[in-house]
Amino acid sequence: MHLTFLGAAGSVTGSKYLLETGGRRIMVDCGLFQGFKELRQRNWEPLPVSPRNIDVVVLTHAHLDHTGYLPLLVRNGFAGKIVCTSGTRDLCKILLPDSGRLQEQDADFANRHGFSSHKPALPLYTEADALKALTQFDGGGYNAPRDLGGGVSATFRNAGHILGAATVAIAAEGRTILFSGDLGRPNDPVLLPPDPVAEADYLLVESTYGDRKHDTSDPQTVLADIINRTVKRGGTIVIPAFAVGRVQTVLFYLHRLKVANAIPDVPIFLDSPMAIDATEMLIAHCGEHRLTAEQCQAMHGVARETRSVDESKAIDRSRVPAIIVSSSGMATGGRVLHHLAVFAPDPNSTVLFTGYQAGGTRGALMVAGAKQIKMHGGMVPVRAEVLNLGMLSAHADAGEIIAWLKNFKRPPRQTFVIHGEASGSDALRQRIGDELKWQARVPSYREEVELN
Repeated sequence: MHLTFLGAAGSVTGSKYLLETGGRRIMVDCGLFQGFKELRQRNWEPLPVSPRNIDVVVLTHAHLDHTGYLPLLVRNGFAGKIVCTSGTRDLCKILLPDSGRLQEQDADFANRHGFSSHKPALPLYTEADALKALTQFDGGGYNAPRDLGGGVSATFRNAGHILGAATVAIAAEGRTILFSGDLGRPNDPVLLPPDPVAEADYLLVESTYGDRKHDTSDPQTVLADIINRTVKRGGTIVIPAFAVGRVQTVLFYLHRLKVANAIPDVPIFLDSPMAIDATEMLIAHCGEHRLTAEQCQAMHGVARETRSVDESKAIDRSRVPAIIVSSSGMATGGRVLHHLAVFAPDPNSTVLFTGYQAGGTRGALMVAGAKQIKMHGGMVPVRAEVLNLGMLSAHADAGEIIAWLKNFKRPPRQTFVIHGEASGSDALRQRIGDELKWQARVPSYREEVELN
């Protein structure tokens, strides 16, 4: 087995791993780099292997930092299957075309307003590229081995995190290598806990929160307090949230608060067509999460859904206090930017983030206290209260990762700590060595290793 770390090594984005085994070239995850400009520029660099020479892609889950490079991979010649769970396939039908469409819109906006250094600004890929990639998806279930050809198989087990997320164990040449993907949390209100795994010869484990413990405060109580005090001063609450996963958790708590009359009767808007579709997807996949169909329907009805651009713009023209849930979760793009342009300068309003903010994103800057942020070629002042409900994270924290690792009946021959900032990855590496006595290390970007 030969493994190359093409992303999420030394960073928390761009998840891509090339595994060469059994005469097959297998790419595990195929994500976009996000955050700092230096990382985003990697999306434009050619891969060290021709996409034409990759036999199959295997996905852990649907988030764009794990799937968002697929349209470009297909456009550049990849013709094989994209193997994943049915939940991941269905969510990618929403996420990937939207990603291509947003990139086309951003390039068009930059060209019309002349603020791009590129003449002309071009999208990384288009909506049409994304639709082409979707024709190569092969969705399936959990727990049964899937044939990848050449005597290689992949077994998907539930990872929590989002609908369809999985850990992936690839078996070949008498050995098994396990990719954790993004691990969910044991007590998530919507999603099931990650399935335990008993053994693997090699392990790649995420470390997004490898140096942190999540706040144990009750998110429902904290959310109610924030909403009540913001509405009392006449402000609006803008909640940038990941369309897949986090939006559904936010709606879950908002529904409970409304039923309990714990917050004022103000309008709640779900302003993200993609998030609306993803919320409907929970109903189609009942049995893969904790909620009943009735609970999904009730949660789905707590907000006024705005699909059209005109409906979205109308929200900002109202000066009545409201709650606006919109993507993206790190304020890197999407409709939430237009809401931030209106409400971030308002000292009566609140911008409420709901989890991890990758370095270099607007979300990270605002949470760190930035007094202004750059959007659409200009600077927008930040006078609103800015908060982050970190306890809503869909990633396991350091202690939860260690608890999941303790399910192994024997230590892997080598554990690679990936998908984290340098501090998080190294802290988790140390804990794995100290508490589990395993061999663990943090690989570097584009490092190659032989798994003998």
